[in-house]
Amino acid sequence: MSVEDPKFAVEEVEAVSMPRRARVDDIPEPAETPAEKLERKRDYLEGFLAATPEGVSPSEPGGDIYEGVISALKEIFDPEIPVNIYDLGLIYGVEVDDEAHVIVNMTLTTPHCPVAESMPAEVELRVCAVPGVRDAEVNLVWDPAWDPQKMSDDAKLELGML
Repeated sequence: MSVEDPKFAVEEVEAVSMPRRARVDDIPEPAETPAEKLERKRDYLEGFLAATPEGVSPSEPGGDIYEGVISALKEIFDPEIPVNIYDLGLIYGVEVDDEAHVIVNMTLTTPHCPVAESMPAEVELRVCAVPGVRDAEVNLVWDPAWDPQKMSDDAKLELGML
């Protein structure tokens, strides 16, 4: 029995047969062995993660100098918290110009931090040691104020906050 509707065609049925169930015997044999598949994937991914975008300036994210500065910042740890200052969210910005002059804007967890005087000098020293960096300038800023939400997920996990 059919019901006519200008927008929809509806058909009433008494019963529907069940679809055939899949069987293990129905699976076709693989064209390649698992070892061949792994080797193919390995060839496909070889060098993928190490590759940098083509045409990237050394001073841009993905460039040698910029990434070297980020790596150097990740080697500096807060003396009171066992997390590096980059993942802790103390670095607000890194700028590298075409002449390899680096400007780092950073903050500290509080203005009364015991390393308030020494931390910017250590950051400047470590950044200047990055190959290709001509000189560095570190600006200590307090606005916006640091809060735990600025930390990376890795830092939160390390501190048991996730």
